[in-house]
Amino acid sequence: MYNRKQKFQGSESESLFLWGARQTGKSTLLKALFPDAPYFDMLKGDVYERFTRNPSILREMFEGAVSPEPVILDEIQRVPALLNEIHWLIVNCNQRFIMSGSSPRNILRNKGNLLGGRALRYELYPLVFPEIPGFDLLRALNNGLLPRHYISQKGSKLLSAYIGSYLQDEIMTEAKIRNIASFSRFLEMAAFSNGEMVNYSNIATDCGVSGPTVKEYFQILEDTLTGRFLPSFQKKPKRRVILAPKFYFFDVGVANFLLKRGRIETGSEAFGKAFEHFIYQEIYAHSKYTDLNYPVCYWRTVSQLEVDFIMGDHEVAIEVKATDMATSRHYKGLNSFAEEYKVKKLILVTNDPYPRHVQDIIILPWKTFLEKLWGGELIS
Repeated sequence: MYNRKQKFQGSESESLFLWGARQTGKSTLLKALFPDAPYFDMLKGDVYERFTRNPSILREMFEGAVSPEPVILDEIQRVPALLNEIHWLIVNCNQRFIMSGSSPRNILRNKGNLLGGRALRYELYPLVFPEIPGFDLLRALNNGLLPRHYISQKGSKLLSAYIGSYLQDEIMTEAKIRNIASFSRFLEMAAFSNGEMVNYSNIATDCGVSGPTVKEYFQILEDTLTGRFLPSFQKKPKRRVILAPKFYFFDVGVANFLLKRGRIETGSEAFGKAFEHFIYQEIYAHSKYTDLNYPVCYWRTVSQLEVDFIMGDHEVAIEVKATDMATSRHYKGLNSFAEEYKVKKLILVTNDPYPRHVQDIIILPWKTFLEKLWGGELIS
């Protein structure tokens, strides 16, 4: 059992949505945090059929007998009609609800009721460093950080099943994608864009579809929480900067499988790519779980100077290198960024065995960086 960092900070007695890709552990988390709460799982055939036939049953259950615990409805996107009943119970009975699901896309597409601001939104991401006792970096980079995948001795088989049953079958069904072959090809091409700027035209050509279709496919990945764009940092630049966003899948293991990277070993090119992706996952989750909600961007100039991640309003600049012996060439981008912006911390995350300072650059082993990040020492 992992001690998850998602504690719904700021929710207090409010109703809330908990969204997250399949197998991130939403149901397990809710059962652990609210063991005595009424719990309805819409994946169960009998529960799904009962509420689909007559959504008002929910109101009949709690109108006259408000539960002191939040009422949990898992996979709420399967029965959008329930949200009208939930809305009524929140307003008229002050009943608290927690609604979880893999994506609000189906609700939005069907013009469902997202409760008009009466429920806060939270997300659950793959596992992060402080949630895992005895954290194993190579295991994380190879298997990914979905709970079942991380602990498995057959991570590649689970990833294959996950991508086949969820990324391809379920998402294509939910999004009503008719050209299955083109979307499957798109997933592979999107993986090649993982951690890179997206070129819609090139991907469209490779997939045999139009540019607008590729943009729609990326939007589907965003809507289903299986990928997200990392925007470029553009505040008052002196140098000409790249404006295009980068794209990352929500889990490094999913990207590995789609890219057919095979076994990742320390020192390989694949290790460097996966290592950067992993650090991004940690930073993004930290921003959301701690309720700081600071923006995360990247910075790159047309002359190829780059910083991997900018936290906040240029408060912390982070470059990620897989080297175990950092030198000046590894933090050239950090120095260039500091010439343009006043930065509180310039950090180079590496495989170096020891932390050290070189002028204004803080060189941190990845584990030390993550301890400081989650310990609240880097940004507030």
